[in-house]
Amino acid sequence: MLKKKQWSSITNSDQHNYMIPKLFSPITIRSITLKNRIVVSPMCEYSGEDGFANDWHLVHLGSRAVGGAGLVFTEATAIVPEGRISPQDLGIWKDEHIPALKRITDFIKAQGSVPGMQLAHAGRKSSMRPPWQNNELVTAEEGGWQTVAPSAIPFADTYSHPAALTKDEIQHIVAAFKAAAQRALAAGFEVIEIHGAHGYLVNEFTSPLSNHRTDEYGGSFENRTRFLLEIIAAIRSAWPADLPLFLRISASDWADGGWTVDDSVRLAELVKDKGVDVMDCSSGGVVSHARIPAKPNYQVPFAEAVRKTGIITGAVGIIVEPQQAEDILTNGQADLIFMARELLRDPYFPLKAAAELGYDDMKWPVQYERAKRKSK
Repeated sequence: MLKKKQWSSITNSDQHNYMIPKLFSPITIRSITLKNRIVVSPMCEYSGEDGFANDWHLVHLGSRAVGGAGLVFTEATAIVPEGRISPQDLGIWKDEHIPALKRITDFIKAQGSVPGMQLAHAGRKSSMRPPWQNNELVTAEEGGWQTVAPSAIPFADTYSHPAALTKDEIQHIVAAFKAAAQRALAAGFEVIEIHGAHGYLVNEFTSPLSNHRTDEYGGSFENRTRFLLEIIAAIRSAWPADLPLFLRISASDWADGGWTVDDSVRLAELVKDKGVDVMDCSSGGVVSHARIPAKPNYQVPFAEAVRKTGIITGAVGIIVEPQQAEDILTNGQADLIFMARELLRDPYFPLKAAAELGYDDMKWPVQYERAKRKSK
């Protein structure tokens, strides 16, 4: 790996012939160029009121941009009030949400990062308390709401019993995704991600474990993915053609009879020609009895398998070391590294990772430059 002195000893015209860490190489997706491959994964903060962003969200998301991540996603942001996981989730279901979000996107862009929003509907896993309140159900008397799902099957005994969506209600939700995308654009976001993972509404439709419908939205693979494809088409009709659209999936249900990595590959073949640019490959969450062998890189094979279809992929899940992330990229297993808990522990992971990988050209905020240490 070239060190700073080596870089400074060659001409600018020759620098493109020398390798920088893959983790810190730019990537262009449609008209948007990410300065590096580190993505702040959507992480629920359960800290809003009536869907509004506040100073907590500004500092939380802004500090990860200051820390050098190329792309910073909001938490799962509800497209309708009843699509929230908890009453404290962010929302994008009304125009009044836009100004506070615009303040955040302006700050993220000022740090040289790209702001992204994950659009979501929690389905049968909504109307719950935050994790630090034991994930208990919020009852109607406490301001909770009737949950919905493709089929009237609860996620677990401690969750509400959802109502099966009618076809008209399905179309209302599809329209809400489109309207949310329009508001996200007005708020300054440059990337949208559809949340199709972790047992929330889109995932509830795609998985045969949670979708027992007998109409055109259930049964076959084609029918179970219909809702998602309608959402993609609706968003693409409103989202500019030069801006990227990501899709987060649970690439495996980790349960017998459920969605598999082969289904994920098949889905990638479908959506890459319908306007989805990146598949963000997570897993699990659709049933409570799944047995997930969580360990470093345990989800990377999903991104690798999906990437073989020719779509850009993101790897996620217990990626905590710079060299670990670099190896995933250089081995061709993924194109982006999505990080969550490690960026909660250390918002400045990208700055430190650059030094550890011997890349001294990583741009630090000018306010912090006096703390920068050169690689040895």
